[in-house]
Amino acid sequence: MDFGDNRMTSASPDKHIDARGQQCPMPLLMAKRGLRELESGMILELLATDPGSERDLQSLQRLGGHKVETEISQDGIYRHIITKA
Repeated sequence: MDFGDNRMTSASPDKHIDARGQQCPMPLLMAKRGLRELESGMILELLATDPGSERDLQSLQRLGGHKVETEISQDGIYRHIITKA
């Protein structure tokens, strides 16, 4: 997985979730479940292959106040970095 120049949050994630191969709404549900285990300011990394995960996690950002950064690798993997509000 090559995510280019990696301009996203440089802090190391506190939790990793691999949702590759999961279809909507599973990546979103997996992210919500993972965020429940974290404290405010902690970072969750979610890997997904579903293009809809980008839209879903932007909604999570808008509605939940979390910071979401997304980058897409050349092989179609979405890397979502979510900082819990």
